[in-house]
Amino acid sequence: MKKILVPIDFSECSANALKVAASVAKKQDADIIALHMIGLSEAMSIGGAKEEYEIMHYIKLVERRFQEFLDKDYLEGINITDTVYNYQNFTAINDIAKEHNASLIIMGSHGTSGFNEMFVGSNTEKVVRTSDIPVLVIKGEPKDFTLEHAVFVSDFNTKSVNVYKRAMEFFDLFNTKVELIYINLPADKFRSDKQLKKRFRDFMEEAEDGRIDRLDDIVIYNDYSVESGVFNYSETSRASLIAIPTHGRRGLAHFFSGSIGEDIVNRSDIPVITFKI
Repeated sequence: MKKILVPIDFSECSANALKVAASVAKKQDADIIALHMIGLSEAMSIGGAKEEYEIMHYIKLVERRFQEFLDKDYLEGINITDTVYNYQNFTAINDIAKEHNASLIIMGSHGTSGFNEMFVGSNTEKVVRTSDIPVLVIKGEPKDFTLEHAVFVSDFNTKSVNVYKRAMEFFDLFNTKVELIYINLPADKFRSDKQLKKRFRDFMEEAEDGRIDRLDDIVIYNDYSVESGVFNYSETSRASLIAIPTHGRRGLAHFFSGSIGEDIVNRSDIPVITFKI
């Protein structure tokens, strides 16, 4: 891992993301790309001399804010590049990440209404939905952030093999202890032990090139929704990170469904990392 992209809007959320990025960068000897998107209208950007002057004035203001925002002790010793782009849509961050050869995006989330709402309808969700590289989402100020213990939740369908491989490669960089979790749902989505054993074996044989060493590591957790199962298990295991797959244009909606209880909302400050299928 050589570069980490951190979208910055100078809020407390982006400051929290920057702190985590600093921690990760020091462990990986990586650079940080601090990105601010000004989002000026196209009409303004193609205007005359007055509009051009206003754009340059705004960029100068952003540069001064960057100087103050990046003047932090925890960033000492890290190579940081600040950059400003004029984009209206946060989906452009995927292209910016590719341009800078970033391996990871770290974002803060303003979400306050539960796990699904932590992403959906927000700029964070737009980045998660379109990013080809992992996105680490931080909610609230991280205390003693660590990548020591992750819960990776999957349906263990063979279509998810590639995302499993990418996730394991990522966690290997940090020597992360990874627990593999399958959430078994009631009613029409319930699967028997026999069905699950075959599903898991088929998955592991393909994912691990015929080896099934990790077959017994998969934990089956029964709950009424994937969201509640993820949080209930993560709390029990004291995981420091939740890892989930996500589908491009469909975002997280296909993976999570149903309402989320208040008790789960209160636990949603666990950092989440997404890997695109």
